[in-house]
Amino acid sequence: MAEQIIAIGGGVLLPDTGNFKLEEYIVAASGKSKPRILFVPTASGDDAFSIARFYESYGRFGGALSVLPFFRRPPADVRGFVLSHDIVHVGGGNTRSMLAVWRDWGMDAALREAYRNGVVLCGSSAGSICWFEEGVTDSLAGELTRLACLGFVAGSNCPHYDGERERRPAYHRLVAEGVIGDGIACDDGVGLHYVDGRLSTIPSARPDARAYRVSRNGAGAVEAPLDVLVL
Repeated sequence: MAEQIIAIGGGVLLPDTGNFKLEEYIVAASGKSKPRILFVPTASGDDAFSIARFYESYGRFGGALSVLPFFRRPPADVRGFVLSHDIVHVGGGNTRSMLAVWRDWGMDAALREAYRNGVVLCGSSAGSICWFEEGVTDSLAGELTRLACLGFVAGSNCPHYDGERERRPAYHRLVAEGVIGDGIACDDGVGLHYVDGRLSTIPSARPDARAYRVSRNGAGAVEAPLDVLVL
């Protein structure tokens, strides 16, 4: 089975936008007509509003929906619970805190096994950068910083490239200084679909949104726009 990750810059699980194109794309990627979809809201501290948005967004596709809460009472067998799903969607929030909780519960290992078994891993913001070797994070107060992540996908990642004013200059600065490696930035509403470790498709729910490859060039950083599939 193919190993799949769909890392999104932001702008999913937002029913007020009336646009569920990326969620529909994720469901289709599973190859199942009614997939079992798991939401992991660790980064938001199991925020009730985020959970409600998950049910509102994915509920229209007819799959079986469930949530894995780590701040309430998670199942005794986290690994088995994760592996029983076709899609795992990771919500946004504090990535550093999320990864610390996951490692304590063995969630990082469960996700790696799920990935190798063909479970589609996806998410936006924290649920995007977590899959890469490193990412640009606002987990700490102050300016944006580098965060070491799970490393399922090579390189670095920056979400909210057009959605948060400080993202683009921070990513350029970190790449130019060699603090973070080369990688890909995504506007809100844009996803990076990796299949077997290779970037396959860049779906976009917004016709004017893009993804960019950002790399170090001498003493600076340069960005190059990438072709997207407008959904």
